[in-house]
Amino acid sequence: MLDYSPLWETLKKQGKSQYILIDNGIDKRTMDQLRHNRNLTALTLEKICRILSCTPNDVLAFKDEI
Repeated sequence: MLDYSPLWETLKKQGKSQYILIDNGIDKRTMDQLRHNRNLTALTLEKICRILSCTPNDVLAFKDEI
């Protein structure tokens, strides 16, 4: 299961809000997918990493479903 809690932590550490993502081309539908831990494309992941100057590990984690 995907977990995007590292993204919210990265934003907080950088002192940024989710609006930096929206202002740089991440649409509201994708933001909703992130909030609900749904799938996103590798292209979107790359775009988020470029916007935040981070790695995929700073955006998502894989969690075991139990």
